[in-house]
Amino acid sequence: MRTEGFSRRSLLTGALAGAGLTVLGGAPAQAGVQTGRRAGRRTPRVLIATNEPWGTYHAAPLLPEARRLGWEVVQLVPDRSGIKPGDPVPVALLDEIKEADLLVVTGAGDWPAECAARLRRLPLVASSLAYQLPSEAPRAKEFRGRLRAITASSPAEAAVFDDYLGTGRRRIEVVGTPQTDDLPRRAPEADTVLVLTSVTKSDESGGSAPGTELLLAAAERLAAAGKHILVGLHPRENRALWEQYEISSVASVQASARAQAAIGIPGTVFPVVAAVGVPLVGCTDPALQIPGYLLSVCTHTITSADDAVTAVDTAEPVSRKVLYEAVGPVGGSARRLFKVWRKSAVRTHAA
Repeated sequence: MRTEGFSRRSLLTGALAGAGLTVLGGAPAQAGVQTGRRAGRRTPRVLIATNEPWGTYHAAPLLPEARRLGWEVVQLVPDRSGIKPGDPVPVALLDEIKEADLLVVTGAGDWPAECAARLRRLPLVASSLAYQLPSEAPRAKEFRGRLRAITASSPAEAAVFDDYLGTGRRRIEVVGTPQTDDLPRRAPEADTVLVLTSVTKSDESGGSAPGTELLLAAAERLAAAGKHILVGLHPRENRALWEQYEISSVASVQASARAQAAIGIPGTVFPVVAAVGVPLVGCTDPALQIPGYLLSVCTHTITSADDAVTAVDTAEPVSRKVLYEAVGPVGGSARRLFKVWRKSAVRTHAA
């Protein structure tokens, strides 16, 4: 889910609040980010700034490859108000960063732009880890001239990201999405439908997507038709809206292995669920702005809950051609992404 609607004052207040301890999963980890040294050698460090400053779920799939390579991935946050205890993604405030090798922005909203402005001496890369819209972001012009590389998961996402950054058809490396590096083996359970939620209300972490009322009504129709509803909650969705159904205890991609089909508001997870082999139905709303490649992995899109049962019963997996265009190469994606980042990084100190 993309978002641009942050108060510049609130972001800068958090960013300039002063140095302190770095937090890893809500616990102090001062040595990890302040010095980053291991046995006399500094661990390579990449900083990530996203349009959803506290949305660490976009960085989490990068952690296994980072550990394998011996890299440190740190997400920059304005403050720690939105970080839950136990979150596996290390986070830091801007003033806590003393050394780093690379800054990665995943969007051109207020927070990534502020981070790029503060860390002017760091090599800069733009990597799409969540969908954007194909129109130039107002603040992209502030840093796009510094970009050493741009990555996206798929050819279709690359075209959208290019428009979003306003980079004029510059080369974009297609690397796939790290979420496909460990896809579950599909074992569908009879009449089980996965409901992929979005976010009902906007908050400081990010925006919302219209369509929740349609999705709720569609789930009711499906349940009445004898379907077992398994809910894959967006990390910021209101859990109370869905508690009458089974809410998956694992991530939506892992949960999709149980489903005969999935229905939801099209978002970043849709191509990944399609890569598992699950047929998809999209719930659309006139107020929704959805890139075409997210719709392309849906057998059907519906605007009325009355169509939900038939759409789910007749949904089919997408072709390999459609899948590659939407999700990119499957497997090894994090390795390809880190390879691009490694080439772009230069040992330096943060400004």
